[in-house]
Amino acid sequence: NDLRRCFLLSPPFVAPPFGQFGPPPMNATVEELLARLEQLEARVDEHSLFPGASADVLFLLVASLNVFFMQCGFGMLEAGSVTSRSTQAILLKNLLDACLSAFIWWVMGHGIAFDGTNDFIGTAGSDMSSFFLSGYGSGPDSGYHRVFWWFQWTFAAAAGTIVSGAVAERAQLLAYLAYTFILTAVIYPIIVHWCWSEAGWLSTKNGHVDSGGNFTSDAVLDGVIDFAGSGVVHLTGGTAGFFGALIIGPRHGRFEVVYDGSKPPRRGRPLQLPGHAPVLQALGTFILWLGWYGFNAGSQLRIATPGASEVIGRIVVNTTLSAAGSGLVSLAIATLGQWRRGTVNYEVPAICNGILAGLVSITAGCACMLPWAAFLTGFIGAFVYYGASKLMLKLKIDDPLDAFAVHGACGFWGVLAVGVFGHPEFVGFGWDGENGDVAGEAHTGFLYGGSTLFAAQLVALI
Repeated sequence: NDLRRCFLLSPPFVAPPFGQFGPPPMNATVEELLARLEQLEARVDEHSLFPGASADVLFLLVASLNVFFMQCGFGMLEAGSVTSRSTQAILLKNLLDACLSAFIWWVMGHGIAFDGTNDFIGTAGSDMSSFFLSGYGSGPDSGYHRVFWWFQWTFAAAAGTIVSGAVAERAQLLAYLAYTFILTAVIYPIIVHWCWSEAGWLSTKNGHVDSGGNFTSDAVLDGVIDFAGSGVVHLTGGTAGFFGALIIGPRHGRFEVVYDGSKPPRRGRPLQLPGHAPVLQALGTFILWLGWYGFNAGSQLRIATPGASEVIGRIVVNTTLSAAGSGLVSLAIATLGQWRRGTVNYEVPAICNGILAGLVSITAGCACMLPWAAFLTGFIGAFVYYGASKLMLKLKIDDPLDAFAVHGACGFWGVLAVGVFGHPEFVGFGWDGENGDVAGEAHTGFLYGGSTLFAAQLVALI
């Protein structure tokens, strides 16, 4: 009763009468006890400061604010990584990314991503249509659904912004906006539908509950686990950036021009075009790291469901360890390379991109790995980033921010890492705790004897 008086406060902050929730009679039946328990749970939800639905809205709202703030981090990182004369153009593109993607996500993006029962693409026709948010009325869950729309828009904006780093300093504004439109309106929403909707052919949410109350997956190989988007967001944006940089060509002065009779002249060894403001690069990285906790933890989507706080705690630990491990290793690799050439210069961009590589690498598996596996994922991610960055130079592709190496290559590795390190106790939790174990022991990392999960991750990547 003392606990009840402390926590079950009702306006004007007085406890409800004791008799209403007094101890049950000694001869109460099990049914009566269960009914009383339901009444108590309803009373707690009614009088708590944050009832279940409100707590979920607040949680997702705070996570969305963090992810949206990442746009500031992207802007600072990109502005610091290019020459000073390109700063205004970079920031303008980032601002337009946010504005254009919001309009697209409202008109059609969210509907293509989450509506309908088609396993390939979202379609209109449901009572709660997401196209123009036309089906979002004023019901009890309408607030949560609108915040969920906003949360998913921040992800779409992030995917589009990745491209701006890959084509920095040489993309015309209208061409870049057309590229962003296609990515945000068509490519990205379809991939989201495949992996995160309840009908997608790769989604762990795609399934049905049989007569015995057991969830049976209808997805290919029981679905891919990409918890917060190593593949869905980062590999998609990084791949789009790769082809953009390939098609548009390098910046003037990025590669040595070799005049050997070939037409046009051949591109030679890469030349240094350092960014003008390491301080902006470092601050932008810190902001992105902060926002990543909203990115990863927010993908739990709800905090009031049983077990959610445990998952969120695991996510923030794993996110931190992967980022830290990858940052240290990346700086060590860069420093060792300079030491072999006879100089030592600790470079800010090396550790910045290393941290981001670790964050991208752990995004898919942040909820389903043990801490040592998360650290190892970031450790390996540093080598993946370094190898991909060198490969881009070998191919004579100019990527000023290493967007493909950080987001594309490490996004690929992040999805694959789940198939290696996915822990049996964690991989079946899903996004909201409602589905339970989707595929049994087979749907775990192969280090734990699983068989189908690694195959599912490969299928999704291909």
